[in-house]
Amino acid sequence: MEINEITGKIVDAAIKVHSVLGPGLLESTYEVCLVRELAKRNLKVRRQVALPVNFDGELIEAGYRIDLLVEDEVIVELKSVEKLLPIHEAQLLSYLKLSEKRVGLLLNFNMRFMKNGIKRMAN
Repeated sequence: MEINEITGKIVDAAIKVHSVLGPGLLESTYEVCLVRELAKRNLKVRRQVALPVNFDGELIEAGYRIDLLVEDEVIVELKSVEKLLPIHEAQLLSYLKLSEKRVGLLLNFNMRFMKNGIKRMAN
């Protein structure tokens, strides 16, 4: 499956979850529901994937976790905040670099319209 197809299915699933639940819930609620919706779409998804830091040739467990890793290709970082900030984008970019993945989606479910809470980023 191509990256664009994967990200398209993720965005469709996020819009479905948002249309059912609406804004204002905890990030963890959206995470669990999005995982179920992605599974319905036959996507392989893992939650809370540990992300070690490679420092000076040594992998160090520093407590970082990828919210969702879809098809072992796309990182999905979930938020439920008033608005996305540059630090949220920096976080996703750092995760992309550390994991050596090419594409990530930053999804903010605390929006009136989900389409306004979607940001695609590339490494």
